[in-house]
Amino acid sequence: MKPTGLPEILQTDPRAGYLQYRGEIDAAIERVLAGGWYIMGAEVAAFEQEFAAYVGPRHAIGVGSGTDALELSLRSCGIGAGDLVFTVSHTAVATVAAIESAGAIPVLIDIDPEMYTMDAQLLEIAIINASGGTPKAVIPVHLYGNPCDMTLINAVAERHGLRVVEDCAQSHGATLLGRMTGAWGHVAAFSFYPTKNLGTFGDGGMIVTDDPAIAENARLLQQYGWKERYVSEIPGKNSRLDELHAAILRVKLRHLDANNGRRRDIAESYTALLSDADIRLPKASAGAEHVFHQFVIRAPERDALRAHLRDAGIGSLVHYPVPVHLQPAYSSRLPPPAKLSNTELAAGQILSLPMYPQLTDEQVGRVAEAVIDFRREGTR
Repeated sequence: MKPTGLPEILQTDPRAGYLQYRGEIDAAIERVLAGGWYIMGAEVAAFEQEFAAYVGPRHAIGVGSGTDALELSLRSCGIGAGDLVFTVSHTAVATVAAIESAGAIPVLIDIDPEMYTMDAQLLEIAIINASGGTPKAVIPVHLYGNPCDMTLINAVAERHGLRVVEDCAQSHGATLLGRMTGAWGHVAAFSFYPTKNLGTFGDGGMIVTDDPAIAENARLLQQYGWKERYVSEIPGKNSRLDELHAAILRVKLRHLDANNGRRRDIAESYTALLSDADIRLPKASAGAEHVFHQFVIRAPERDALRAHLRDAGIGSLVHYPVPVHLQPAYSSRLPPPAKLSNTELAAGQILSLPMYPQLTDEQVGRVAEAVIDFRREGTR
């Protein structure tokens, strides 16, 4: 039973993922509880190995959240006070919060209007025109499950000597030209928040890298700078992936490809059903395999459409309604950004329809029909 007040069709439903694999997950939890070791144990070590093998880089370091994974990735690359880090304003605020937590300065640039990811050509312009600090890194955000143009971003970063820190919080299992997101940059950060394609039942994150020096730094930073217990070699923090979360994630990693396949099937159904609905539908980047963390449509009458869906018992969300550069906490502090017209226009029109692997075909059809009904009413 869903709590009262929730729509009949949720926009996302992590509980459904638990129920689908309940037996395996409960067994994993029981194994950890009975084992008596709850922090930095065998489950974390095994999950780190399995996740590294899945993504591609040799090293994986489990941490407390996706935000911590970004911050520690930057710090592991030696990035800190006075350094400029280039990213987008159309992202979860965690991306920018992590840059500031590392002591660096965010520089926000515009997005491609079709893909909603970083416009790599504008990245180079921003680097050339940068002031107020030293350009040191770029964080491309693989948004909604769609990879950024990493070939061009990497080329720009290499020309200007920047580290590439991938934000893979929404792209578990996505590929570009056959290579996983997380395997393109110097280092990458993943989130295991409950609603992610690979999510646990709480917070968790992972740093992945092929660079042994970055990996060593990350392991020091995640636990007080310890090489030897209780002896800090460098200033660090407490950001550890718990054994319980690691055990749950080991179960869910085994099913990730199948669940991503179901997300693509749902996306194909939405696309077919809504092809004549006069709304903008999502696209995959050239050479990419999208994993549809979100299915994001675009309509000028977004708020009215959302209200119509709510009245029909269908949940929806906006990812994200206010660009970071316009939010009260950042608007007066960050370096004045270049014109972000694509970002600002998208923020007023995008809408995330229900998307999770356990959606039924009947539910997908109901969602699509409600969108079509709204468009019909608007043309009467």
